[in-house]
Amino acid sequence: MTELGFQLYSARNFPPLSDIFKKLGSAGYAHVEGYGGIYGSMDEAALKSLRADLDANGLTMPTGHFGLDMLEKEPAQAMLIARTLGMEAIYCPYLMPDQRPADAEGWYAFGKRLAEAGKRYQDAGYVFGWHNHDFEFQTLSDGSTPQEQIFAGGPDLAWEADIAWVVRGNADPFAWIEKEAKRIRAVHVKDIAPAGENTDEDGWADVGHGTVPWKDLMAKLRQTSAKHFIVEHDNPKDIDRLITRSIASFKTY
Repeated sequence: MTELGFQLYSARNFPPLSDIFKKLGSAGYAHVEGYGGIYGSMDEAALKSLRADLDANGLTMPTGHFGLDMLEKEPAQAMLIARTLGMEAIYCPYLMPDQRPADAEGWYAFGKRLAEAGKRYQDAGYVFGWHNHDFEFQTLSDGSTPQEQIFAGGPDLAWEADIAWVVRGNADPFAWIEKEAKRIRAVHVKDIAPAGENTDEDGWADVGHGTVPWKDLMAKLRQTSAKHFIVEHDNPKDIDRLITRSIASFKTY
């Protein structure tokens, strides 16, 4: 069976993290994915303490999100975090609206910039890539999409495919999975509530309790280079429900 991970951003409103690790370990998750809000400013001692907490609950952290600022301006800190926590892959997760290019040329240049930022991490043995939201799938004036241009500018970038955001971007996830099968190294497993439901959770749902066809998607994703599958919910109101129901659903795929 494919092992399942958990993006810790999903639990940001349910501290302390040590309790979340216990819940995840007990529920059968194998790993977690970190993000800058957790470890961005940690020193080595704090990182080692975090690693010990993971170890104590039978969890690893093979993947992590890092903001572009840190990746470009604080590579030593990013490397310390990745090395101490035992990561294999580093993903840049987002670009603020005011930083987003307006045309294909700009997005191509951003792809080149991302690839340049990632080279030092690739040279150090890490997988390096981009994690998408929905804005990358908006059609540009030339008919292309930001996602296409990012990958054209950075042909060696890996892709952490957030499938539910692909769907929310009105793109076809099956077509994208087929097109970028070799580039997909990690996948965010999340679900979208039926229209009008779960408005207090920003329209997201626990895995298997929404409209995303995960059984069919997993059949396709297992034919790609994806190694890490990671549950995420951007705004859950019940963390225990999310943790237990999502892994129960995933086991059937």
